[in-house]
Amino acid sequence: MYELIITEKPAAAQKIADALADGKPIREGSQGVYYYKITRGKKDIVVACAVGHLYGLDQKEGSKWQFPVFDIEWQPSHETRKESAFTKKYLQQLKKLAKEAKEFTVACDYDVEGEVIGLNVVRYTCNQKDAARMKFSTLTKPDLIEAYENKSKTLDWGQANAGETRHFLDWYNGINYSRALTDAIKQAGAFKIMSTGRVQGPALKIIVDREKEIKAFKPVPFWQIQLLGNVKKQDIEAWHKQDKFWKKEEAEEVMKNVKGQKNGIIDKIEKNQFNQAPPFPFDLTTLQIEAYRCHGIQPKETLSIAQDLYTSGCISYPRTSSQQLTPKIGYNKIISALSKQSSYSDLCSNLLKNELKPNNGTKTDPAHPAIYPTGIAPKTEQRGLRIYDLIVRRFLATFAEPALRETMVIYVDVNKEIFIAKGTRTIKKGWHVYYGPYVKLEEIELPSVVKGDIVDIKKITLQEKETQPPRRYTPASIIKELEKRGLGTKSTRAIIVDTLFQRGYVHGTAIEATEFGIKTIETLEKHAPKIVDEELTRHFEEEMEEIRENKKKKEEVLEEAKDALSKIINDFKKEEKEIGKKLLSAFRETRDVMTTLGKCPNCKDGDLQIRKGKFGQFAACNKYPKCKTTFSLPTDAKIVPSKNLCTICGFSMVKEIRKKSAKEFCLNPKCKSKHVEGEAGKQAKAIAKGKIEKECPKCKEAGREGKLVLRGSIYGKFYGCSNYPKCKHIEKLGNSPNKQ
Repeated sequence: MYELIITEKPAAAQKIADALADGKPIREGSQGVYYYKITRGKKDIVVACAVGHLYGLDQKEGSKWQFPVFDIEWQPSHETRKESAFTKKYLQQLKKLAKEAKEFTVACDYDVEGEVIGLNVVRYTCNQKDAARMKFSTLTKPDLIEAYENKSKTLDWGQANAGETRHFLDWYNGINYSRALTDAIKQAGAFKIMSTGRVQGPALKIIVDREKEIKAFKPVPFWQIQLLGNVKKQDIEAWHKQDKFWKKEEAEEVMKNVKGQKNGIIDKIEKNQFNQAPPFPFDLTTLQIEAYRCHGIQPKETLSIAQDLYTSGCISYPRTSSQQLTPKIGYNKIISALSKQSSYSDLCSNLLKNELKPNNGTKTDPAHPAIYPTGIAPKTEQRGLRIYDLIVRRFLATFAEPALRETMVIYVDVNKEIFIAKGTRTIKKGWHVYYGPYVKLEEIELPSVVKGDIVDIKKITLQEKETQPPRRYTPASIIKELEKRGLGTKSTRAIIVDTLFQRGYVHGTAIEATEFGIKTIETLEKHAPKIVDEELTRHFEEEMEEIRENKKKKEEVLEEAKDALSKIINDFKKEEKEIGKKLLSAFRETRDVMTTLGKCPNCKDGDLQIRKGKFGQFAACNKYPKCKTTFSLPTDAKIVPSKNLCTICGFSMVKEIRKKSAKEFCLNPKCKSKHVEGEAGKQAKAIAKGKIEKECPKCKEAGREGKLVLRGSIYGKFYGCSNYPKCKHIEKLGNSPNKQ
């Protein structure tokens, strides 16, 4: 008999086994699923892992398209989702190990998701009502030993109940809303899987509302007057003290007063020095925002990279809302360990000379401190190193001295018209040294002048401008907005935004709502406004927090949610047909906009549109079968329309988007712009070298000459016989036979 420790991921199982073992852990298992046998003192321990959620929610019985439905239960994930088939062997192994165990300890990530994962394994796999709980923020040996020796006797039931409630609410809302929308389109005569959810709907509404603001925006003209001059042999730029003139005649009156003036006089100088405090330690949202600002890394990828750094033992748990570090983590110990990495040795040496006190923020998290490095150097690829460097430098910067900055304002009198020059410079870098390349502050140093100095005027110009519409959200700023409004969680916001892209509701780096997204929100606002009501979503977020704090019961919150959802769905059904018509119309309109590449060069009547076929993407005329014009497209990249035409042949240009690059190319395979650099050129070179061109086996069999050459059809690229149509033998790319 032994104690069974259950972890959330394989890497965590190995870390815990290594940390707790008196000797070397014994690894056992098969098919890539391993567990560890260890001895600690006189106790035998087995450390085994789940792989995330081994159980998922599904309805108990009935049609998968009925709604509303609330009769759901936890079922093994591999039985309900094809993509979770790999979890079956982990579940089977845990069941087998649980039979011989006498004690059970959950060591999953210490948050609501980790608590739910552990809870389900304990009650459904191990057939236990409760278990002990290890709580840790890093996977380092000292922290894991402390977590084991001070483990609680029970699960964190407040966290477990709050997490389970969230899963139930997300299922209730996501499945019922999505089935309702899909059914509405079906009633309109088409089939398209639709989706929305408890947070997804309000999130899309925020983006759509911003899009409407931008479209409704009417620019207002204004005028500014700029002075360019020179004083003490240094150039100076100043603007009229009124800044914006909303009436042109007022600006022109100023221009009359300064016309012909060759000099100005320094009328007044104002200086102000201030301390700029170090930044707060990273919570997850701030890390995602900074990673996007500094490196252009998407929030979802930032979380994934940070999670890998955590499981490698290099940083603390990243899914935290805290901006506070606690002395318990051992500031001196961590900075001393970081000093052994050459990139940070000098910075750490300087910090260790002084008292270590971080500049903590106000945000807290009941489970974890702010994100911090452990001192262990990562072994990862370039993007991982960038995130690690950002975390390390942010951590070090929080302990540094404030930066000293100075603002200077110079007032220039030109015939009684006052112009103002402003500058800010850093006098003492302080924490800037530690945050290094990530400090993006404007440094404008004005000349050292005194009252009465003469400014030589180069020119004074009247500039006409206009007000600008509000900016679109970026992947980082929308996450910040969702957090500000109390929508979603630190772990789910990036996934929710990613889902909006996948469903075709939004597109672009500066997030723009598609016509489909706009019409979906407009339709729901008119016919089922509660689906996109952020107040309702926020209300349940607050209630789940009360469950976590043991102030509210799970059951009463779920009953309230069922009642609210039933009323929403009943109202929806009354106008289902009208909703379906509007959604279908919006979908088709958006699809055409996002797939149309331009006019067909052959029939001149139809439009070339992106299509997907048996062999991948291709462009085809939408007048098919009347017009059978097709063009091949890359199958391993995202293809979107470009607004440009080829300057050489006049064909439509197409934008090819890959993970780390984007480029435009001409759709015409015969265009001279391709030369040998394009894809067709590469294939042609390969054929010329004999790497692709070869004898046609069918022609050889028939005693005639025939060679396989690169072709294209509505199905994409393939190799076809040069004797077509006499010989119709073809082979897919990669030389796999595909006879027709």
